[in-house]
Amino acid sequence: MTAIKHALQRDIFTPNDERLLSIVNVCKAGKKKKNCFLCATVTTERPVQVKVVKVKKSDKGDFYKRQIAWALRDLAVVDAKDAIKENPEFDLHFEKIYKWVASSTAEKNAFISCIWKLNQRYLRKKIDFVNVSSQLLEESVPSGENQSVTGGDEEAVDEYQELNAREEQDIEIMMEGCEYAISNAEAFAEKLSRELQVLDGANIQSIMASEKQVNILMKLLDEALKEVDQIELKLSSYEEMLQSVKEQMDQISESNHLIHLSNTNNVKLLSEIEFLVNHMDLAKGHIKALQEGDLASSRGIEACTNAADALLQCMNVALRPGHDMLLAVKQQQQRFSDLREHFARRLASHLNNVFVQQGHDQSSTLAQHSVELTLPNHHPFHRDLLRYAKLMEWLKSTDYGKYEGLTKNYMDYLSRLYEREIKDFFEVAKIKMTGTTKESKKFATLPRKESAVKQETESLHGSSGKLTGSTSSLNKLSVQSSGNRRSQSSSLLDMGNMSASDLDVADRTKFDKIFEQVLSELEPLCLAEQDFISKFFKLQQHQSISGTMTEAEDLDGGTLSRQHNSGTPLPVSSERDMIRQMMIKIFRCIEPELNNLIALGDKIDSFNSLYMLVKMSHHVWTAQNVDPASFLSTTLGNVLVTVKRNFDKCISNQIRQMEEVKISKKSKVGILPFVAEFEEFAGLAESIFKNAERRGDLDKAYTKLIRGVFVNVEKVANESQKTPRDVVMMENFHHIFATLSRLKISCLEAEKKEAKQKYTDHLQSYVIYSLGQPLEKLNHFFEGVEARVAQGIREEEVSYQLAFNKQELRKVIKEYPGKEVKKGLDNLYKKVDKHLCEEENLLQVVWHSMQDEFIRQYKHFEGLIARCYPGSGITMEFTIQDILDYCSSIAQSH
Repeated sequence: MTAIKHALQRDIFTPNDERLLSIVNVCKAGKKKKNCFLCATVTTERPVQVKVVKVKKSDKGDFYKRQIAWALRDLAVVDAKDAIKENPEFDLHFEKIYKWVASSTAEKNAFISCIWKLNQRYLRKKIDFVNVSSQLLEESVPSGENQSVTGGDEEAVDEYQELNAREEQDIEIMMEGCEYAISNAEAFAEKLSRELQVLDGANIQSIMASEKQVNILMKLLDEALKEVDQIELKLSSYEEMLQSVKEQMDQISESNHLIHLSNTNNVKLLSEIEFLVNHMDLAKGHIKALQEGDLASSRGIEACTNAADALLQCMNVALRPGHDMLLAVKQQQQRFSDLREHFARRLASHLNNVFVQQGHDQSSTLAQHSVELTLPNHHPFHRDLLRYAKLMEWLKSTDYGKYEGLTKNYMDYLSRLYEREIKDFFEVAKIKMTGTTKESKKFATLPRKESAVKQETESLHGSSGKLTGSTSSLNKLSVQSSGNRRSQSSSLLDMGNMSASDLDVADRTKFDKIFEQVLSELEPLCLAEQDFISKFFKLQQHQSISGTMTEAEDLDGGTLSRQHNSGTPLPVSSERDMIRQMMIKIFRCIEPELNNLIALGDKIDSFNSLYMLVKMSHHVWTAQNVDPASFLSTTLGNVLVTVKRNFDKCISNQIRQMEEVKISKKSKVGILPFVAEFEEFAGLAESIFKNAERRGDLDKAYTKLIRGVFVNVEKVANESQKTPRDVVMMENFHHIFATLSRLKISCLEAEKKEAKQKYTDHLQSYVIYSLGQPLEKLNHFFEGVEARVAQGIREEEVSYQLAFNKQELRKVIKEYPGKEVKKGLDNLYKKVDKHLCEEENLLQVVWHSMQDEFIRQYKHFEGLIARCYPGSGITMEFTIQDILDYCSSIAQSH
């Protein structure tokens, strides 16, 4: 280490005018051991600067280099880690904390001691030394290191000591008292020396004078020691006397402890006995109620409910450790178990009997509903059963197996009861629906078993509750005496098969009321039953259900306990599933019956799909607002899909019928049937879908239908032979435009504008085509005039052409007197009258347009005469007023 120190001094510090005082070999704590040296240095020039320098060996290893230096004044804390045990680790707190591990504890101690001395000598701000032995800070550096620390600079470390403020003040006072203190320092020093000798003599004399007092003090101390010895002897005797008393007190304390322990045990035993008696003792009245209580009366049910709750509290009491080992406790628990089992059997048996009895009473009232479109009210049945709701809750928590058995029995019974009621209810609905047609009224008066409605219902039910073989039977039902009734695939009016008078608005309104009444009866029935199930069986409802239940699952009870052993209550989410499963089992016939009713309504009149879509959508929306995952919401949603499918099928059939329409070759076309049907459909749909939730479906249907109407009107117009194409297009698009303008359907604004444009274009085209050239020779003459002008001849020089001189013009004009013009217009009016249909009433509109076109041609001829034959005095033999009079008289005469 000495050789390294000399090398560092020579190579690094001497060139920088620094002196190395202490060195320690270190490496960073917690990292790979890359050794370096920490050096404590001072500068040789004043003012003296003290530094801690980190020196590292170069990568090549042949020389040392200075890496970083810190001023000692920036050092805040020196942490030696442990002041007692030897530990080579230490920390230096500069602007950040540097953790080091020295190669030896001796080197670390020498370095810290040097730092302490430099701090004491050169710095007024003292460094905080933590976990450093006080001896290390007081004693000098060991002899072996003394030279390294001082380095020949004893003056710098040991001899020089800075005066403090008090000393400086005393020296100034002394110098002020001597006039020559500054001018003659030697005389001042001699004076101070003489005064010091005088003070030393006085001090020695004072010490010698106080020797007597010291002797007296020593004697007093000897006497005090003797008194202390006597006191110690007395205390020893007292301690021996108290020893015997201590033994007696220990015996008394032990005896008191045993008595206290006995009393504590007695109190605890009494507390345990009171706990068992208070919590595991069932009153005799409760026992009697559980064994013999009347479950048929309200008072008996209340007594049994209170007794069952008391029994449950006794059985569910939280026993303390060790209680279950007591024979009395075991016997009492067995007694409670027997009571619970006995009462559970008695309760389950009674409730099963109640189910059967209530079902018998309910079935006896079905006859009064057989001819009315109402469902029996189950409120009295629910009201009577809800008296047992608390007992069902007790049974659910104590014997889940019997609770589950009652649930299955209730579902089995109710499913059969509701199936009879609902089927009868739908039977009445079908009779009322089919009674809306004239032919089926006869069948409604027949006995139910012999009527065609019964046969149709059976065919609609089928083996699986779906439509099987219903086409022929329903056709017999609704089309038996009329060959013009529509089939299931009929369009809105079944073009060619029947007229609009066969199905009037009253029948459709009646169907709408029947369908609404069916849904209005079913909805409260399902909601009331679901609410009853929730209250009676103590199940959660009106919550979002995490899982999805499919109807294909086993509904006969297998899924009710599929994941739960008997006696284990279902979690909340499974309880919500259980409500839905029970509703599906109980009302399993609702969805097939609704689908059959929808199919029947669609066969009677495909317009009914509009009513059903609106009504069903409203009820689905209402049910989803109450509980989107309920049985009612799901079932109505499934049926709504069927209704929407029928509605789409109705629209598709209408478009298909448009494409299949055939026009007679012998009669004029007029307003096409599907254009009139679209008007009827739109008018009815607007009244049905007013403020409806499914308005978007109607708008989509409108778009499909109107596109089909446009395409097929043009198709028929192109195929028409007797009626001109422009007339077909003009009349039908005028009718469409009038319909859309009257109904104000917002989604068809673009189509309305398109229909108006097509009507206007084809009206103009027809007028030009039909009017043609009524003054044919005159028209040919002026065409030649215009041709000459086009060739470059000036207009005023045309009259000099041989073929177009004034004489030729007069000859042509004479061929068209007013009488001939009127005759030609009359023939034109008759021709237009044959082309146009009466129902659209466009004759006067077309005739007025032709009048305007004729006047336009007349003005054109007059303009050419004025320009090409100026000053000739040539005019037509009839005037514009004559044309107006001719057209007016012709229109009035027809």
